[in-house]
Amino acid sequence: MKIQAAVVDKQNADFEIRDDVELADMGADDIQVHMVASGICHSDEALRTGVATIDYPIVLGHEGSGIVEKVGPEVTQFKPGDHVVLSFYGCGNCKSCLSGMPTQCENYAANNLSGVRPDGSAHFTEAGHNVADMFDQSSFTSTTVVRERNAVKVSKDLDLRKLGPLGCGYVTGSGTVLNTLKPKPGDTIAVFGTGAVGLAAMMAGRISGCTKVIAIDIVDSRLDLAKELGATDVINSKKVGDVVKAVQDLTGGFGVNYAVDTTGVSSVIASSIQALAQGGVSAAIAVTDQHIDLDTWNDLCVNDKAVIGVNMGDSVPQIDIPRLIEFYKMGMFDFDKTEKFYKFSQINEANADSVSGKTIKPVLVIDDSYVPGK
Repeated sequence: MKIQAAVVDKQNADFEIRDDVELADMGADDIQVHMVASGICHSDEALRTGVATIDYPIVLGHEGSGIVEKVGPEVTQFKPGDHVVLSFYGCGNCKSCLSGMPTQCENYAANNLSGVRPDGSAHFTEAGHNVADMFDQSSFTSTTVVRERNAVKVSKDLDLRKLGPLGCGYVTGSGTVLNTLKPKPGDTIAVFGTGAVGLAAMMAGRISGCTKVIAIDIVDSRLDLAKELGATDVINSKKVGDVVKAVQDLTGGFGVNYAVDTTGVSSVIASSIQALAQGGVSAAIAVTDQHIDLDTWNDLCVNDKAVIGVNMGDSVPQIDIPRLIEFYKMGMFDFDKTEKFYKFSQINEANADSVSGKTIKPVLVIDDSYVPGK
């Protein structure tokens, strides 16, 4: 079937919304989703600009939300009319998936970042030529087809336009804290960068009972929002000069038990390690092409520090996304305060606002006829 999709023809090209993209036929375990909205993530920009490699042309987008239109004969968890949030695809059969770690799926790259569907077939074509996909989802579309394991059912009482970013940015930041670092009540945490991922990590630190939740950025307005969302302290690293000392001063000279870097900037990653207390752990989770030099003895071993990478917050979307929604209902995870809606036709403006930092989490409203709660 013909759909509308935002296509990037080549590295660094703008998004171009087209009406002649052909969507693949459904498989037995597929669901067809009418897209309502999609968040824009910095991972989309990394693929658009070639920081992360992918084939072109491509349809990006991986923070989609929508309504199920059709289901394949082997689908058991969904029916037409269900509201869903889309996330990454785990095969469900490898050792990692069966151990409850689909983010470590042995076929993760092939299933999500190869540009084709898990079975190797084309997700989209245009004029007979393949158009690459992202996350077996590509949510910058009017309609898409995904595997059953790509989707998470959500309540129809919620505003579906807001929920798409739970599928990546918000679950990545919060999952890094809740699933991987697992701070105990009374621990301390510093989050470097207060974009959507960083603010999600920060709110998860508050949920975990950390007595110091320190947000670090260079934009005062973002730090103000961080305070509103639960940061105990904020640091403008442009103004303080020595951000490591500022963190230590807030923690009695010791440093923090945990740090999360969402910036991907080499100097900031280094600061996140230096700001740790003895035995501390820093999680580096940004998509970046920058590198950092480590003196493993002096930077890590002497004080028993550790640096870890975390993919997608070590999340199981079908468990973690409903959990975040419950925290949202309780007023403990106000992710929607980071969002701003844009029309689908404004995709290039929205992406520019994401890159510049003008908007923390742009959300494209693809179906402007959608009415929340119906």
